[in-house]
Amino acid sequence: MPLTATAGFVLSLLAAFGGLTAVYQHGWLGELFGVHDPAPILSFLPIIEVGVLFGLAMDYQLFLVSGMREAYSRGDSARVAVQRGVRAGRAGRAVAAAAAIIMTSVFAGFIFSDSSTVRPIGFGLAFGVLVDAFVVRQLLIPAAMHLLGRMAWWFPKWLDRIVPDLDVEGARLHRPEGPPPGTPDASDGLVQTPPKR
Repeated sequence: MPLTATAGFVLSLLAAFGGLTAVYQHGWLGELFGVHDPAPILSFLPIIEVGVLFGLAMDYQLFLVSGMREAYSRGDSARVAVQRGVRAGRAGRAVAAAAAIIMTSVFAGFIFSDSSTVRPIGFGLAFGVLVDAFVVRQLLIPAAMHLLGRMAWWFPKWLDRIVPDLDVEGARLHRPEGPPPGTPDASDGLVQTPPKR
């Protein structure tokens, strides 16, 4: 999962850099965006793009993949979990789409600024958010996870022993063996204790 999220971020970042280079360095669609004198891109602009796009990309990833993870942790197969997560995650998709539209509108407001320094920043962020939210997160990531199957949820065993299992999704509650020892029993309110060995 972290690898697909990172690969999606890199795709969005490359698309944003490509759009910036095409418009502000080579002058493509210059009349539309008010670029009369194409020049090399500012040296600090990639740093700003990386920071902002990474934060937004991981937010959209969380909105869109959490439903898939919940379905997989409840016992669905990997491909069925992706399908159910996409269908059941309409609220997450709607939130991600609304957030992307808002952020794109905010960043696009800087494209026609009087400052030639601010214009490419606004364009790069607006274009990067559009590509990330609507192409990468809602199309490419679910398709890649469906093709990867169980490998999309692979976790190294040595790392699994180190990382604590927080069970945020409540997967243990849905397992047939019942809740883990030490949790209150719903029937009588007593705490189950593990058997002594």
